[in-house]
Amino acid sequence: MVRQAKVERLIRQELIALEPYIPIVPLEVLGERAGIPPEGVIKLDGNENPYGCSPHVQRALADYRYYHLYPDPEQRETRKALEGYVGIGAEHIVAGAGSDELIDLILRLFLKPGDKVINCAPTFGMYPFSTSVCGGRVVEIPRDERFAVDVASVKKAIDRRTKLIFIASPNNPSGNITPKEDIIKLVETGMVVVVDEAYYEFSGVTLANLVPDYENLIVLRSFSKWAGLAGLRIGYGIFPKRLAEHALKIKQPYNVSAAAQIAVKESLADIDCLKERVRAIISERERLFSKLARLGFLKPYPSQANFILCSVLNGEARRLYEGLQRFGIFVRYFDTPLLKNLLRISVGKPEHTDRLVEALQKMEEAHD
Repeated sequence: MVRQAKVERLIRQELIALEPYIPIVPLEVLGERAGIPPEGVIKLDGNENPYGCSPHVQRALADYRYYHLYPDPEQRETRKALEGYVGIGAEHIVAGAGSDELIDLILRLFLKPGDKVINCAPTFGMYPFSTSVCGGRVVEIPRDERFAVDVASVKKAIDRRTKLIFIASPNNPSGNITPKEDIIKLVETGMVVVVDEAYYEFSGVTLANLVPDYENLIVLRSFSKWAGLAGLRIGYGIFPKRLAEHALKIKQPYNVSAAAQIAVKESLADIDCLKERVRAIISERERLFSKLARLGFLKPYPSQANFILCSVLNGEARRLYEGLQRFGIFVRYFDTPLLKNLLRISVGKPEHTDRLVEALQKMEEAHD
């Protein structure tokens, strides 16, 4: 124990007290908790795609013969394929092991110890987490009651140590878009503005086309949600050309696996199939919203993502969260100062919606 304590003193002291990021729980563990096989779990807690990846991806991964070789460190084919999808030159694109890696990469590119990052909370927890890991200071500017970004307060918070502003649009967990004009106002401050469009395919709203016009605007995207590749960890950033060069320079050489690079190529080759699945999720999102609103004890917030945030009007979100688990249904529960008594429900297939609503109705009837 003495030896362990001596070693621990060598760790960066600000990391000793760092609160870990709380990730979602794997399918197998959820099944064990509910006492059912994993295939019986209705997993609506991670904003994953219930339809999975393209069949093209599965076949290509099974047929690939070169897993014993390192992948292309410059991501040539991947970036070229993304150029066609995004409509912006490959010289602006950097791929990563999920957008999580790109968030960390951007922070390492800009932050010195003590530099500040503005976080518009409540939002994706990786922004403050990665800022702290990289030695930065988080400046939290709360969103308003409609989860809109308070642009005036963000601008007022900027000082000489401020480097970055993170904006998720659609925002996670609220699902709302930040208007283009609000983001441009922030870009015009001269700070690096990172717009996280992980749910872009469900909203159709993007600022990617503006990136070549501004030296301080970065847009992040993901294949986890719309393309069903969460388990392969692949995302990408659209950077101003000079920033892309610097990001490629400091990233880990083989940061995107051969499997993930194959999956991107095959997903984009099967784009019509994936777009049809996205349309199915959007349609089911609207049906789910309507059914949740009619229950009477939930207030769902309009969403342009693949999930719906709900306020529990009777103040018993935890009871519903735990009760759903007994039905093998898992959603995300929030109870923090900025997210009180809320459930976030991922959009599943129609049969998942029906099972969810039926379970909620049964629990409410039993509680009455």
